[in-house]
Amino acid sequence: MEVPVHRRNPFWHSLSFKAIIVGLLILAMLIPGVMIRNLIREREKTQADAIAEIGQKWAGPQVIDGPVLCLPYYKTLESDGKTYREIRYAYFLPEELKVSADVEPEIRHRGIYRTVVYRSGLRMEGYFNPPDPGSLKLEAGNVLFRDAFLQVGVTSMRGIRDRVDLRWNNGATRIESGIPDRDLVAAGLHAEVPVGGSERYDFSLEMKLNGSASLYFTPVGKTTEVTMKSSWEDPKFDGAFLPDRSRVDPDGFSADWKVLNLNRNYPQAWKDGDYRTDNSAFGVKLIMPVDQYRKTTRSAKYAIMFIALTFLIFFFTEVLNGKRIHPIQYLLVGLSISLFYVLLLSLSEKIGFNLAYLVAAVAVVGLIGAYSVSVFRKPRLTLVLTLCLVILYGFLYCLIQLQDYALLIGSIGLFAVMALVMYVSRNVDWYGTSAGKDRERQIGF
Repeated sequence: MEVPVHRRNPFWHSLSFKAIIVGLLILAMLIPGVMIRNLIREREKTQADAIAEIGQKWAGPQVIDGPVLCLPYYKTLESDGKTYREIRYAYFLPEELKVSADVEPEIRHRGIYRTVVYRSGLRMEGYFNPPDPGSLKLEAGNVLFRDAFLQVGVTSMRGIRDRVDLRWNNGATRIESGIPDRDLVAAGLHAEVPVGGSERYDFSLEMKLNGSASLYFTPVGKTTEVTMKSSWEDPKFDGAFLPDRSRVDPDGFSADWKVLNLNRNYPQAWKDGDYRTDNSAFGVKLIMPVDQYRKTTRSAKYAIMFIALTFLIFFFTEVLNGKRIHPIQYLLVGLSISLFYVLLLSLSEKIGFNLAYLVAAVAVVGLIGAYSVSVFRKPRLTLVLTLCLVILYGFLYCLIQLQDYALLIGSIGLFAVMALVMYVSRNVDWYGTSAGKDRERQIGF
């Protein structure tokens, strides 16, 4: 009597069927992976909101734009057959601008979140040549020299913490809040200054300014020189220009910039809103040395790879040792790995990323190892599995730390894993034909 094929080797008992089930479980684990990433983004947004709140109460990132000499003038316009005059503004930039900035950082907290703010002492000095309206094709009779003013853009006015001292041609000048004309900057300070009867106009300005995260300047001088120093040891020199000289060490940083008018895309004088100066700003960002959310996000990107490799270890342990593992057991192990990222996220907010990674990895590897004892009931297999998991988590930690070489190291690691899988599975009977032949011999075929 012939034995039916499906009774010889049922498909649902074959390795192929088990491999399909394991593959489906891996795809199912994408769901908690997406939830974890959403949780990380939510916590990161909460941190950003807390930092923004600190900035609102203290002062936000600062951009010092200017000083710029502004001359009002009358422009004749026609509309509906009628002629009328409108006040417009012409802008003249200094021939020389020197800026000295001393930045004192300070850490502020909002709940479990923290950010860096600073107090700064600024000194700006230089000189203007006499403004020449004729170079802008303006008639001298239409220019309101008596209403000339000097303006300095300040992004966050909340940060001004003391009186601002301005001297114009060695004389003290009263400075007011606000900008009469907002074509160039949205907020800042201005002072009425006398223009006329001088070969050049020297100025100096001293300001004590609070801010957070960054401090930038615009190179409005024909020659602009900026010197900045601070005790903060994690700066990021940013903006349109990098410093000519810089020093960064555990005691802080110092940097010097020199920018010429030829390096920027606007002239020394123009009228109306023809040009903008803010796109040439440069300076420094004060970087927080630890960003646990960025590192946790990077580690979560490898979650599906970790789950797949762990399932692969369990699968080949089942294949090579004849120990059947139920899909529910695979699922529990996958959820334990997903729990690692939740632990990492919550602990890193309290104790820092590196220590949180160690604690979460030890907890999850210990949990899976202890569970494997009851699954395999063989201490040697459990020890091998635990060692594999330790290698995996160590490998992930290296990938996170090596930002520039993460792709290279990751691809080499995956290639090595694939080669190992192919080597281990080279003699696996995926169709189960040998088992079928053994059964056939047992019944007399």
